[in-house]
Amino acid sequence: MNKVDVVLGLQWGDEGKGKIADFLTPNYQVIARFQGGPNAGHSLKFNGQTHVLNTIPSGIFHDTCLNIIGNGVVVDPVRIKAEIERVEAAGANVRKNLVFSKKAHLILPTHRLLDAASEHAKGEAKIGSTLRGIGPTYRDKIGRNGLRIGDIFSTDFASKYKAIKEDHIKLIGFLGYTDFDLPTLEAEFFEAIEFLKAFNNSDSEYLVNSLIPTHKILAEGAQGSMLDIDFGSYPFVTSSNTISGGVCNGLGIAPQHIGTVYGIFKAYCTRVGSGPFPTELLDATGEELRKKGHEFGATTGRPRRCGWLDLVALKYAIMLSGVNYLIMMKSDVLSEFDEIKVCTAYKVDGVETTHVPYDLCNSTVEPVYKSFKGWTEDLTICRSKSDLPANFNAYLAFLETELGMPIQIISVGPDREQTITA
Repeated sequence: MNKVDVVLGLQWGDEGKGKIADFLTPNYQVIARFQGGPNAGHSLKFNGQTHVLNTIPSGIFHDTCLNIIGNGVVVDPVRIKAEIERVEAAGANVRKNLVFSKKAHLILPTHRLLDAASEHAKGEAKIGSTLRGIGPTYRDKIGRNGLRIGDIFSTDFASKYKAIKEDHIKLIGFLGYTDFDLPTLEAEFFEAIEFLKAFNNSDSEYLVNSLIPTHKILAEGAQGSMLDIDFGSYPFVTSSNTISGGVCNGLGIAPQHIGTVYGIFKAYCTRVGSGPFPTELLDATGEELRKKGHEFGATTGRPRRCGWLDLVALKYAIMLSGVNYLIMMKSDVLSEFDEIKVCTAYKVDGVETTHVPYDLCNSTVEPVYKSFKGWTEDLTICRSKSDLPANFNAYLAFLETELGMPIQIISVGPDREQTITA
């Protein structure tokens, strides 16, 4: 029987999952998102154009591929409407090839306001939310007080919406947040709800399980493993399970159906927003990484914090998800650095360890580095491993030894063609 393969990020997000999902899609008939929401920004570049997807799975530009938004995803009707219109204009057949789970939860206008109100109230202690309403939506889901895609067809949808809205307004008022125009937001929301009624929706757990025997399926994650709600750098995390275990409850499939787990990481590290980042470079080298890597959020435009590759966190993420196929992104960005560093251990409160500490946020963590000689060659023109410079191959060989498995895909640029397979 076929298995459901998984592609996910192994760092703090922004690893390049969209490019790889798009690159792998010709091998699959189904791409399914299993968690997250419009805080994702999956960039696809082909035919000289760049496309950014927030909620729609990355197979949408392949006409023979079915794309499923699973029950574990939270959907903002306003944003998904704009995204659908954008990809339709680019030539994608969305009405044929996109399916919504009826059990996917809706982001309401007041969820976005709650997000902004909460961050505003926290001041300097804010967690760095994208302000997309995702955390409050997951909170209502867990609190058994949410609305789902399937509810939009109910005759009492408006009354359900009103009850939840009134609860939210009380909390927003308690937080002292007043900078919003709710009637305008609601007009956009209800227009988008009507728009969504024309699209395919399904009991997606039945759909996915019915397709497993006859179709090759790729489950696509969002954010990164170190932002997992249980295993990430809590509380500076996202609101869902970003590791491979999240596929089971985000799509409704049993563990025995999980196949190959593709783990994606950058040749260096980045992070957006607040939270611990042991290898962060607050100097000219960090700024150079940001500049050369164009490290600004595809969705938010926020500048990303940059630092050297962290093998402690990377090994941890590989362990949690049972990764058996590694993919390294943005290798080309490291060209022209005289020295490349890799974190191989932490000193936590003065004691060396190769484990991610429980309280990463409040511990004093000092990275232990191994240094490598850099290279000046332009990797973007390389198309096979034999084209890669000797110093890069030395860096690559060290990583493969430390991680205990080969790196089987190396990305040397944003385009589909700039991808080297082992």
